[in-house]
Amino acid sequence: MDTFAPGVTTAAVWTGGSGISLEKVDIPPLRDGETLVRVRLATICGSDLHTVTGRRPAPCPSVLGHEAVGDVIAVGPGASAERGQRIVWSVTVSCGECSRCRSGRTAKCTAVRKTGHEPFHGDWPLSGSYAEHIVLPRGTAVAVVPARMPDAVAAPAACATATVMATLEAAGPLSGKRVLIGGAGMLGLTAVAACLDAGAQVQVIDNHPDRLALATGFGALSSDGGPVDVAIDYTGSTDAVSGALARLDIGGVLVLAGSVLPGPTLGVDPETVVRRWLTITGVHNYEPRHLHEAVRFLDRTLDRHPWHRLVTDPVPLADLAAALRPPPTRTLRTAVAP
Repeated sequence: MDTFAPGVTTAAVWTGGSGISLEKVDIPPLRDGETLVRVRLATICGSDLHTVTGRRPAPCPSVLGHEAVGDVIAVGPGASAERGQRIVWSVTVSCGECSRCRSGRTAKCTAVRKTGHEPFHGDWPLSGSYAEHIVLPRGTAVAVVPARMPDAVAAPAACATATVMATLEAAGPLSGKRVLIGGAGMLGLTAVAACLDAGAQVQVIDNHPDRLALATGFGALSSDGGPVDVAIDYTGSTDAVSGALARLDIGGVLVLAGSVLPGPTLGVDPETVVRRWLTITGVHNYEPRHLHEAVRFLDRTLDRHPWHRLVTDPVPLADLAAALRPPPTRTLRTAVAP
């Protein structure tokens, strides 16, 4: 165990609505398997925007933030990280022992906890990345960030990029396939690059011309309305999902990842699914392997795509309240530097 004298850190505590309170928080002594990380950079995910606007329920007060990169400064006995490493970490924290964990669905652990989603007055107050420090419990997956990778590129790996890796796995082999991506936000744009990297032909749909232009710059084609082999939806729009389902060719696969809020019911004709041999599947969160794949993918494409341009220059914690609003479309993530 590393010798570390617990001290005090600063956290931006969400108090409801657009309220943020900067508070001094004691850093606790580390328990078995725990890791203390000094947050270098955090990015604001769309789910945090949903939280502060009331579209997504969340514990309040809490320290939000689950896309981040930081330096390990202390570890408890049995921790998976080492002091001095620069790492990203998983959204979900699993027990590793329940039936779901044993079956490989740790993201749906029966006792799952999530970084940036826990009550401030519970037993894990430093659970979010909008703070100078975060404590990672046992069961948090971590991945070491290559030295050449900028913080602004690494941080989204912890949610957006890793989720994309999970959706591509669900879609199956993509080489030579016609792929339709629904939504050209951070996930959709990442999926465009990842599908192209896997040898697919990629089309994208989005209602925002600026985002379509970004996707085209990443190598996507404009939608031609024709049949596709794979459709991956990040929009959460029932209309978009219905349109993608209608375009699937024989043996097509539809992967849903954006439908994380209540919405209109999707009409599915079972006969069509049977006769056209279609597969419809969903992905929510990701497994530890996807986090490692995300870092490898970003490292592999670091010189191929302008990842850093998708993230704003960082703002301090004191400006978090103003930053918790949708970023400009050409900078898909707002950055916070505690």
